[in-house]
Amino acid sequence: MGTLLVVIAAALFIASVVVLFVALRRPKPPKPGVARQDPLSFDAMPQFGPRSLGPGAIVSYGGTDYVVRGSVTYREGPFVWWEHLLEGGDRPLWFSVEEDDGRLELAMWVKRTDLALEPDGQHVVDGVTFRVSERGHAGYTTEGTTGLPAGGEMDYADYASADGSALLSFERWAPDMPWETSTGKSVATGELIVYPAPPAPA
Repeated sequence: MGTLLVVIAAALFIASVVVLFVALRRPKPPKPGVARQDPLSFDAMPQFGPRSLGPGAIVSYGGTDYVVRGSVTYREGPFVWWEHLLEGGDRPLWFSVEEDDGRLELAMWVKRTDLALEPDGQHVVDGVTFRVSERGHAGYTTEGTTGLPAGGEMDYADYASADGSALLSFERWAPDMPWETSTGKSVATGELIVYPAPPAPA
């Protein structure tokens, strides 16, 4: 009887050693980590979002510090984009921020009162040929000084050069108003620095 107990104990010990050995050799599931983010997406660059960019923010671009006097938020279906009025240089600039197909798109714009154009066909401006890339109808709201009402609806048409570096934009704020024309250029995130706006009052 004593010999049998010794044999059973030895067998249990060997079995436990085998189970422990197998458990230690079994590959461990990978630990959940922080997913890597797209460095060019809008969410990865909060300095260009509405919490940072708004009236009172400072945008340093091309060796000049501009103050954001006002902002326009556009909405068309599920899409949202922004334009910010910058003052501080020789003439006002409009800084647009948009996410398109997961990619952050930034551009600087200048109003062109010297152009009397409408968004029909292609256009040649400053020696560059532009073709339409997008058009639509959007609602908008404003904050700060923009020269626009607090909100409303507008029509737009966007044009681009063949390589996409030069831009042409048409905006109309009411059906009976003339089109406003702006020319612009794409801007890389590394070309400017944003100093956030003060928090909005509660």
